[in-house]
Amino acid sequence: MIDLRSDTVTKPTPEMREVMANAVVGDDVYADDPTVNELEAVVADMLGKEAAVFVPTGSMSNQIAIRTHTEPGDLVVIERRAHIVRSEGGGGAALSGVTMRPLDGVHGVFTSEQITDTLGRRHRFNPMTLPSPPTLLCLENTHNGAGGTVWPLDALRDVCETGRDHGLTLHLDGARLWHASAASGVPERDFAEPFDTVNVCFSKGLGAPIGSALVGERPFIDRARRFKQQFGGGMRQAGVVAAAALHALEHHRSDLRVDVERATRLAEGLASAPGLYVNLASVQSNIVRFQVDMDSGAFADRCYERGVYMLPNGDHGMRAVLHRDLDEGDVDAAIHVLREVAVNHPSPEPAGAHGGD
Repeated sequence: MIDLRSDTVTKPTPEMREVMANAVVGDDVYADDPTVNELEAVVADMLGKEAAVFVPTGSMSNQIAIRTHTEPGDLVVIERRAHIVRSEGGGGAALSGVTMRPLDGVHGVFTSEQITDTLGRRHRFNPMTLPSPPTLLCLENTHNGAGGTVWPLDALRDVCETGRDHGLTLHLDGARLWHASAASGVPERDFAEPFDTVNVCFSKGLGAPIGSALVGERPFIDRARRFKQQFGGGMRQAGVVAAAALHALEHHRSDLRVDVERATRLAEGLASAPGLYVNLASVQSNIVRFQVDMDSGAFADRCYERGVYMLPNGDHGMRAVLHRDLDEGDVDAAIHVLREVAVNHPSPEPAGAHGGD
């Protein structure tokens, strides 16, 4: 089975399993697991921040950030297809009591003007107690929902500066920041620099079995540890999985460019096929989102029967994610299967199949 569901399906390598088995551990709740402490120091330094907190998942990391940055009733400005909006179970509302103000980005990238337009202009005649207080601006890089797109550094800095001008704090969901750096050549530290906090994930692309980190300045991270515990993130001998993350950072980051190149090959192989529609401009890292003429669920089923495992999205959308457990032959085989299924099971073209994010 060629598994293209996500870059989270990878298995630990033998070398990673060895470092996990030999990890020096303590009790993370008591802050005396030396491997966790080492990982937190390494990732904070890598991203140019004072401190980090290691947590089980990227969703928990994002939700801890939101809770620490905001108070119930606050307003969060965010792109409408962001992972925080679409794939975290309504955590912002349930755990922090915040309201989301979604913006429509182009390939997931929105503008400073959109921030200003959505927040409006204050005037002394309008009671400031009426609207939700705008508190937090969130960006996602790479942007999963838009097809793994990468924020241009100048656009990212411009939006962050506008957010600051409006008094917003800044959080980056950088679950796949490693791929943004591999695709663009921009160091992770440069992408992270404008933000108060950054979430990075070790199980997406890097191949670790579990774990994310939230980085920021030390007082913020000290407060964030309270919500880590409150949300059920307190771990004991977590050095076993922290060792896997350290190994991935040291040995797997240099491989990520291969995922990007294979995603481009996959997208180009599908773009010329009847019944398949790929916006090549949105294929910028290791994710390929495309549209099919037929029902996406039926398409996913028929590909699965032929040995290719993918996720349907909406009526006609599909997602394929390239990762380190694939090889060159898998990419070619997947192209062959997807083209064959599309050609042999045609149906009327969906409205809006061409273009789009």
